[in-house]
Amino acid sequence: MTLAAGAPSPTDAPPPPPGPGVTPPFAAPPTEGRTARVWLGLGVAGLATLLCCGAGGTALVGLVITQAESLNEQADTIVGDYFDALGTQRYSDAYKLLCNRLQRDESEAEFADRVSREPRVTSYQVGDVNLTDLTVPADVTYTSGQQAQLEITLAQDQGTGQFEVCGVAGNLLGFGPPVTVRWR
Repeated sequence: MTLAAGAPSPTDAPPPPPGPGVTPPFAAPPTEGRTARVWLGLGVAGLATLLCCGAGGTALVGLVITQAESLNEQADTIVGDYFDALGTQRYSDAYKLLCNRLQRDESEAEFADRVSREPRVTSYQVGDVNLTDLTVPADVTYTSGQQAQLEITLAQDQGTGQFEVCGVAGNLLGFGPPVTVRWR
């Protein structure tokens, strides 16, 4: 076989593509343990997410409980100060613990005149704040020995954020149907 002038020789042609059984020019990527590492990574990520969310949830529950306890403490202090002032006839101090609406409706002198005619509280026990309507139950005993269950309505002062007494209503225990013994 003779070649024409200018034609490439068969030795100049590119080699044929490798066939079966030929060693590739690179090593094959490892496959053993690959799925185990993926699942291990997903497990660690899931655990980290669970810990973060669990810690956040625990912190939120703790915050709600702490806030409720703080509100109960504030309400107990205000209501206690109010009953203490009435019981010791410091009507000016009791008047200062009233909300602005009640102070507009009744002067300090009118308040002192009215509450001085009511039975004095000798002891009381304040319950927990109802957060939906800001009321606090209180069991009181008067100098006459009569007892009453009162519901004290609270309001929050716009300037200080402190609770104020904004109404007291209730009934005498063991004396028939509910009777209002205080103003509201």
